[in-house]
Amino acid sequence: MSFATLLLPLLAQVGPGGALPQAPLPIPNHKEPARVSQPATPTSTAQSTQLQNCLHLAITNPSDGIEEAEGWLAAAKTPSDRAGAKQCKAMALTRIDGWDDAAALFLSARDDTPASEPGERARLGALAGNALLVTGNTVAGLDALDHAHGEAHTASDHKLGGVIQIDRARALVALGRTAEASAALEEARYELPDNYQAWLLSATLSRREGKLAQAQQQIERAAALMPVDPEIGLEAGVIAVLSGRDAAARLSWRSVIVAAPGSQFAKTAQGYLDQLGPPRASQPK
Repeated sequence: MSFATLLLPLLAQVGPGGALPQAPLPIPNHKEPARVSQPATPTSTAQSTQLQNCLHLAITNPSDGIEEAEGWLAAAKTPSDRAGAKQCKAMALTRIDGWDDAAALFLSARDDTPASEPGERARLGALAGNALLVTGNTVAGLDALDHAHGEAHTASDHKLGGVIQIDRARALVALGRTAEASAALEEARYELPDNYQAWLLSATLSRREGKLAQAQQQIERAAALMPVDPEIGLEAGVIAVLSGRDAAARLSWRSVIVAAPGSQFAKTAQGYLDQLGPPRASQPK
């Protein structure tokens, strides 16, 4: 089971935008920024059959997954078994909003994993970091992600390192450390040139810094990689309106409503449209 498979159900519980959701953006003054968001999903090495089965149970039936993991942990005789059992229980806990306990278990599973497996340690540390971000403990989440990035570097797993940099950037933005976030995203784009999230977050950060031409290039790259994505549509509209292209902004936000009707994204897009108001008679609709 890949890291992507593990993390997707975890992220799905956070809601649109991940652990740091994009708040509605008051746009009449053309200045208020939205938050960088959307967590990322690295890949991992193959898991044991026992771990795969336990994780599947944790995701589909958390209470049974917890029971299975606790039985496995009680019988565990090796650090690897303990790590697998803790990881499984942690994943089950994320399904019932037990984020704090899940983060602690992911970290404990990382510590049970030998130093000779830095890639696996990095993966578990990244899961812990994401769980901590969900709890709002951004400082601890960043610390876990920093360690995970170092482990990924030791493992020469540059793609995993790039995805961890996306998560680090989210945490760094939340802490107001935008220069470091920009550097993290630059590495992420280099290591993962086809990862639309890296380009979306880069566009959001560039827009926040007032670099609208750069933001436009980055959001266009994100849209080329993921043509129908409501977050990209929201951000593209914000960049357009801040650039004085109100008609383009309306088109972007209307596309979000069409693509994701009834969603929080659609509600946000409608809020933006309401704030912008109807086009003037001389403007295209």
